[in-house]
Amino acid sequence: MTPELAPYAANAESSRGRRFREPPPRGRSEYQRDRDRIIHSTGFRRLEYKTQVFVNHEGDLFRTRLTHSLEVAQIGRSVARHLSLSEDLTEAITLAHDLGHTPFGHSGQDALNDCMKPYGGFEHNLQSLRVVDVLEQRYGAFDGLNLTFETREGILKHCSLKNARLLGDVGERFIRRQRPSLEAQIANLADEIAYNNHDVDDGLRSGLLEMDQLATVGIFRRHMRAALKSYPKIEGRRLVHETVRRMIDTLVTDLIRQSAASIREHNPTSLDDVRKAPAMIRFSQRIQQEQTELKQFLRTNLYRHYRVSRMSSKARRIITDLFQAFLAEPGLLPPEFQARAETNTPRAIADYIAGMTDRYAIVEHRRLFSIDVS
Repeated sequence: MTPELAPYAANAESSRGRRFREPPPRGRSEYQRDRDRIIHSTGFRRLEYKTQVFVNHEGDLFRTRLTHSLEVAQIGRSVARHLSLSEDLTEAITLAHDLGHTPFGHSGQDALNDCMKPYGGFEHNLQSLRVVDVLEQRYGAFDGLNLTFETREGILKHCSLKNARLLGDVGERFIRRQRPSLEAQIANLADEIAYNNHDVDDGLRSGLLEMDQLATVGIFRRHMRAALKSYPKIEGRRLVHETVRRMIDTLVTDLIRQSAASIREHNPTSLDDVRKAPAMIRFSQRIQQEQTELKQFLRTNLYRHYRVSRMSSKARRIITDLFQAFLAEPGLLPPEFQARAETNTPRAIADYIAGMTDRYAIVEHRRLFSIDVS
């Protein structure tokens, strides 16, 4: 049975619709159709071979963008259910939020943005929207996936005023300084919960982080001690899993409790009220401070670890080399991107590179720069 939605939830029956009109779906809601289209997209499948922190070939057990997206969706649905919001919309947004990410995680994005600065820049949220609006080629009637307004709006977490003015309906809220749906707000913080805690897990698994180091971080120390109190003999991976799952539970529980209180305080009666109010999906002040402390620890001890920095440096060189080679000789691009390059060469190159997996980018770099590879 479908849970009853709050009056301020995004309801599929009152969606602002799609850019191209289609017959209504049978046996599923508009947001469920969005979710299904995202899951079947080429961009979603590629997430299996795009990384978070560790490059794809470094190990089979580290998070990829695909596993991360599934974890974000699970957290997001749970929060939405407790707050009587649309689980289906939340799921669609969370599954699509990373579709525009480059290979090699944030280092790849930074490198591609540097290359694209003279040509309008590169931002993965905008690219995710571009993937679902333009780049997916699956339907005879239109480019992209033709998702609902609410899903497209939720994918676009950040946007400059300059870009917002070019995006039509989904850019309106940035111009008006309004908020997106509560479902989109959930997706944003579910993403934060997932990547912080799973980077802790991957950091420990890789040996780049040690338990003693993490024990200096308040939220980790508190939950590790709770796990040891419940299971005095626990150690190794079991202790890691017990600690991380307790951290996630605390964050999700706090997010639900604090958001419910915030919604009661602002008392929205419609989605329009949500748009005009301050962000209502939030952590408590204490938990937000603990999250900030954890993020700062990961930035210093994991993301800037010399081994990660070495791989990031290689990734930046690969992305930069590819971009410059294609810019100098657009004829090196595959035929479909050569056609796009006739209109806007730098953007076509960015589309091609952003769509690559880690492994494909490495192979493509070898094809172009190694004399022994055809």
